[in-house]
Amino acid sequence: MTLPTRDTPFRRNLHCFLICLLMSLANLQYGYDTATIAAFQAMRGFLQVFGYRDPALPAGWGIEPTHQQLITSFMNVGTMFGVLFTAPFSRLPFGGRKPGIWFGTLICFVGVAVQMGTESIAGVCIGRALIGVANAFYITFANVYVSESAPRHLRAVNGGLFGIMPTFGGMFGTITVYLAKNIDSKLCYQIPLACLFVVPTVLSGFILFVPESPRWLLIKGREEEAERALRSLRGNAVSEEQLQEEFVEMVRGIEEEKALARGASWKEMWQGANLRRTILCIGVYSSRAASGLWVFIAYGTYFFQQAGVKDPFAMSMYTFAAGIIGTIFAIWCSYQYLGRRPMVLFGTTGAVICMFAAALGGTIAPGSPEASKNFMAWNVIYSVVYGGFAATIAWPISAEVVNSRLRVLTLSVATGIDYIFAWLIAFCSPYFINPKVLNWGMKYCWLWAGANVVTLIFFYFLLPEMKGRSLEEIDEMFEKRVSVKDFATYECECTRKAHEIVTQKTLETSVLHSEHKEE
Repeated sequence: MTLPTRDTPFRRNLHCFLICLLMSLANLQYGYDTATIAAFQAMRGFLQVFGYRDPALPAGWGIEPTHQQLITSFMNVGTMFGVLFTAPFSRLPFGGRKPGIWFGTLICFVGVAVQMGTESIAGVCIGRALIGVANAFYITFANVYVSESAPRHLRAVNGGLFGIMPTFGGMFGTITVYLAKNIDSKLCYQIPLACLFVVPTVLSGFILFVPESPRWLLIKGREEEAERALRSLRGNAVSEEQLQEEFVEMVRGIEEEKALARGASWKEMWQGANLRRTILCIGVYSSRAASGLWVFIAYGTYFFQQAGVKDPFAMSMYTFAAGIIGTIFAIWCSYQYLGRRPMVLFGTTGAVICMFAAALGGTIAPGSPEASKNFMAWNVIYSVVYGGFAATIAWPISAEVVNSRLRVLTLSVATGIDYIFAWLIAFCSPYFINPKVLNWGMKYCWLWAGANVVTLIFFYFLLPEMKGRSLEEIDEMFEKRVSVKDFATYECECTRKAHEIVTQKTLETSVLHSEHKEE
């Protein structure tokens, strides 16, 4: 039986789109922060406070590899620490998706203030760690909120907003640093840091006016509030019957999850059908680290400088701009044509080619102008192809692949593992690219070409197609052990049953109304 669609046009879902857009600002903060910190390490004013003078270096100043490691990696350490508390926070009576984001804003305020006021490496590290804790709450709760609130056919689009925000943030951060780079004092980095107050200020006010995630409310047994929240999110996008079908499907899905197990435990993540889902979630999250993306995020401007690029700040801006263009195009493709698998496989294949080509140029003619031009060209292509497609779609995939009860817990674990890799990359990369140590330069890309090949194999054999599916349909297919090749065509029972229940209720209501009229 062919069921009537609940997939209404994008323009009718603009209300929910704007809510998800503003919630996704949480990830813009992360992109802005990492871009500015990366740029600070090539700025004279910052290096005068935290570095050493060396006329032989391009900027006339340098920074010790150990300090470089600490400044960059402590944000990752803070995130790893923060994810330990996101799941316990979500279990509190008030621990919804919105309070989780709001709590992250409070920690962010403190972390930014500490970084602006300190003149010691230790102070910077403390501030970076606090930003990392805030980042853990931002990434987990904002991603979950967007995934649980978006209509099924627009989840990739709304989730893609979460993916594009780090690129926008990186672009804004690089522009801010570019405008402040010639200030020969502490203000050159304090002004960009002060701009970090903007996003948490906007979020802390906006969050008061949006509904809570209806699925979280259902998990807490607050059914009437959940229906009101869903009604607020959908607005006039769907009919009453369509809204009731979606709500009934949510209610039945949550009830079935609760019947399988009580609560959400660490042990349950690794049992039964959840094992497959946990591995996929962790694999998708960790794919960003394996892609080499963290290297360019954490050390982009510095890496361009050491690679011989004449204007590393401008190059960073061009790269971010290319990434934004690629991401917007990819989001459009995900809405109109492409599923999850094609986007991920195309983006990861592109990453393999770009890393291989950049490494080859740096190996054949190390330190030459031609090698620098080759590196710049492939880095821009990488930003469009990988950053636009695979990196963007990874955010909605990681949230939709796990069930509602375990979503925050699994995403917390996946985020923690991802940031362990990010910390290792941030900590070890200076040994490879710093001229005082190995000074590999562009040859460092060989490592990431190989890592992307492994990621490509993982996605090809393990990642199912989930485009256009409700979260409850995805739950059903994983519980029934549907194979990767059958995911796209499998007919789910949960949607059909929800339609039958609502249709039956509608008929009963019509009969009652008819009887009243006859009386």
